[in-house]
Formats: sequence, C-alpha cells, structure tokens
Amino acid sequence: MSAIHLDRGDALLVIDMQVDFLPGGALGVAAGHEVVAPINHLIALYREQGLPVVASRDWHPQDHCSFAAQGGPWPPHCVAGTPGAAFAAELALPDDAIVVSKADSAGADAYSAFNGTALAQQLRERGIERVTVCGLATDYCVLNTVTDALEEGFDTLIVPEAMRAVDVDPGDGTRALDRMVARGAVPVRLNAAGMTALSVA
Repeated sequence: MSAIHLDRGDALLVIDMQVDFLPGGALGVAAGHEVVAPINHLIALYREQGLPVVASRDWHPQDHCSFAAQGGPWPPHCVAGTPGAAFAAELALPDDAIVVSKADSAGADAYSAFNGTALAQQLRERGIERVTVCGLATDYCVLNTVTDALEEGFDTLIVPEAMRAVDVDPGDGTRALDRMVARGAVPVRLNAAGMTALSVA
C-alpha cells in the first residue's frame, strides 16, 4: 500500500450528502449517517492544502420524472429548496465549496454529478487532474459519477468507508465497487496521515 500525496491537481467530490438520503429521510440510505465523519476528515485534508471541495446535490422540481407519481422508481425526494434537499447538518462543507445541482429539470434524471452540469469544465479550469469521490449512494450516484469522471479523463480515487449503498438488491453496493475498480478507479483508505491506496487483486 502506498500513501496518496495530494497536490494542486486534486479535488474532492462529495456526492449527494443530503437530508433525504440519510436514515429517516424520504429516500434514506441505511447507515448513510456513518459516512459523515470520514467525509469530514476528507474535507479537512483537502482544505488544509487549499484544494477544491465539490458538493453535488439532487435538486428536483416537484414533478420530477424519477418520482413514482410520474412513473419513476423513487418516492419524492430532494425537492429544490425543501429541508430534505439541504446538505446534512453535520457535514463540514467549507464556505467556498463548489455546489453542483443536478437533475433539476422535470423531464431528465441524472445520477452522475457530471450529467447535465458544467462540472468537468469547472474542474479543468482549475487544473484538476485527479478526483476523490465519496458520498451517497455507492450503487447509484457515486457509481455514475465515478464512471463519468473516468470517461472525462480524470484519475479517480474512491473511499469505500466514506460511501454507503441503497442495495435494492443485496450486494448492489459491492458490485458497484467492483465495477468502479474494474473501470480504473483506485480504492483508498483513510488514516491519521491522510489516504493510502489499497492493493487491487
């Protein structure tokens, strides 16, 4: 295992850490609250070096196509401007975090933070070459964000301890992690000094 050294080409992507995705929320992810502490650790690591922190959020209209009433698979969640769409109160987002709103039109869904947003351009304008991805949920928005980050040409680190899965089908989260690694993402582990790359069999 080798230590990860952050530099000016690094950014942190915090995916959908919103009230509705936490336990008790409209679309709560089991144990989703457990990732707040490791994500706050990551935020501190990046802020210590003045590196960008990006926070994505679902920002749906009330009649969004993903909602069951419109024929979608999910209950209403993360409706723009509602308490459920707010970031988790315990999440230590810096004041200068880059907020990326996605799936904000009624007729189009977007799991990836890159889908229909200017995120790739914003990262390139800042000279970012590598992203670290964490948040909710492993098998949906994290998986799709990681896939798009790799397709956009960004080296991509993932932090399994800082994400949780919906697991509609048991094992979805594990399979999503395997897919991310197979596509080129590098799993890392947090430690007191920072991050360490995990060996991949």
